[in-house]
Amino acid sequence: MENQQPVDSPRKTKQFIISEELIAEGKWVKFEKTTYMDPTGKTRTWETVKRATRKGQSADGVTIIPVLQRTLHYECIVLVKQFRPPMGSYCLEFPAGLIDDNESPEAAALRELEEETGYKGDIAECSPVICMDPGLSNCTTHIVTVTINGDEAENVRPKAKLGDGEFMEVISLPKNDLMNRLEGIL
Repeated sequence: MENQQPVDSPRKTKQFIISEELIAEGKWVKFEKTTYMDPTGKTRTWETVKRATRKGQSADGVTIIPVLQRTLHYECIVLVKQFRPPMGSYCLEFPAGLIDDNESPEAAALRELEEETGYKGDIAECSPVICMDPGLSNCTTHIVTVTINGDEAENVRPKAKLGDGEFMEVISLPKNDLMNRLEGIL
């Protein structure tokens, strides 16, 4: 049997970017007006946020899922709580950060984990590049799972190494009761 399209179906056109117009640029991001062709052949525009820091790394940054393991304790997920101006409130997040020039995602994850939480760990796995919010921006990340041996001396009382303007609280929640515990924190 032959494949036939209904008479009233719109024609399908390959979608593509026609132009990108810079509206504003800051230290970390730029705002652009993106003109593109939709699948019906119509020209449309989109407001787009792009990282101004992307330099050829596999992704912009890393998002770390730190799993704290201690003898005779439940496994815990380590999170950070910080005020986020775009949200106008505190947010509970996985530790995360940008990948530096010539840095692997795994090395960035271990560096960011230590800077933000003080913990040192081992890479368990690293995801391929994923999009964070593709309806708004071109931001990409690797999700990196890190195991932390909480019995090691360096991880018993870890101290974060926060940069200027960074303020966060480190929170460890039992993995088996994570969702219930999250509700009471924020």
